[in-house]
This record gives sequence, C-alpha cells and structure tokens, in this order.
Amino acid sequence: MRREETKRLAITAVFAALLIIQTFVPNVGYIRIIPALPAITTIPITIAVYGTLMGPKAGFLFGLFWGITRLFVAYTQPGDIVSLMLFQNPVISLVPSILAGYFPGIIGKYFDNSKYAKLGYILSGAATSLTNTIMVIGLTSLFFMHDPAKLVQHLGNYNSSTPLILILITALGFNGLLEAIFTAIVTPIIVTPLKLVMKRR
Repeated sequence: MRREETKRLAITAVFAALLIIQTFVPNVGYIRIIPALPAITTIPITIAVYGTLMGPKAGFLFGLFWGITRLFVAYTQPGDIVSLMLFQNPVISLVPSILAGYFPGIIGKYFDNSKYAKLGYILSGAATSLTNTIMVIGLTSLFFMHDPAKLVQHLGNYNSSTPLILILITALGFNGLLEAIFTAIVTPIIVTPLKLVMKRR
C-alpha cells in the first residue's frame, strides 16, 4: 500500500510540474493563433492522461489545480481581452477545469481492463476537451446574458441580434473542436504504455 501511494504521489508530482510548464512557458500550453481570441490549449492532453491513469477523484483534484492556475494567469498575465473577461470569473475558471479532470477518470475507470480500453482512452481525451469547451461556452453565456455587448465587441464582427451562445460557439467552437480531435488522438498513444508501466510491480 505504501509503495502504491508513493508511486501515485510521484506521478502526480510529474504531471503537476508538466502543467505548470504548460501554463507559464509561452506557446507550450497555450498556443495563440488568432490574437484577439483565447488560445488553443494543449493542457487538456495532460488532464486527460492524468485523469485516465489515476481515476476520477485524482482527476477531480488535478482539474481543480488546472482551474486555479487558469485563474491565476487571468489576473497576472492574460494573453487577450476575452480570456481576461472570461477566466477572471472563478466559476468559469474552476468548474470546466474540474469537470474536465473528473470525466476522463470516470471513463478510464469504466473501460479499464476491458478489451475496449483503447476506445475508452480515445473517449477520455475527447471528453476532456469537449467538457472544457462546452462548459466555458455555457457558463460564459450565462454570466454575460444580461450584458453581452461588452464581450461580443471583442469576439469579432457579429450582428447585435445574434444570440450570445451562437456567437460563442462560432468564436470558440473551432478551437474546441481542434483540441478535442488532437486530445482524442494523442491520449491513447500516451496512456497505453503508461498503463503497462504502472501495472508492473
């Protein structure tokens, strides 16, 4: 039991260090393609792999850690005005991040030790990115529904009568789709050998 706890602690430390590097080293965790819009992030890969390996409880806590770093960056070094407006809100920073860590843990646990394990890893990766994107869009539309103009003006040239949620889907959905595809492809490539290593005594 002690050896297992030590192994899990070591794995957590490695992933936490990786997440910190992705967060604070430019163009590693957040890749900015369109200057005015939030960056495409590679962090969901780290979250998906960790959650799938370690389970839902650990994934939940690791997602919380991501949310805290996200909130910190929004206040100290926001890369664009939209990220500043969105992620300085603790709910938008924390809730999507926590759920993005929790769901791959649930999916990984369900498919673990089955013949469909690799399919589970793919689903874990996709779920991580999609959960993050959908929750950010949903919560943003909720918090800005009474005064969308101050956010919409930074998202591009949109008709003032267009519902905010449709604008957010258009503006942020492309990034989210790219992240989901990339994370779904990469997660099983990383998780499969790591699972074999972890099973060795």
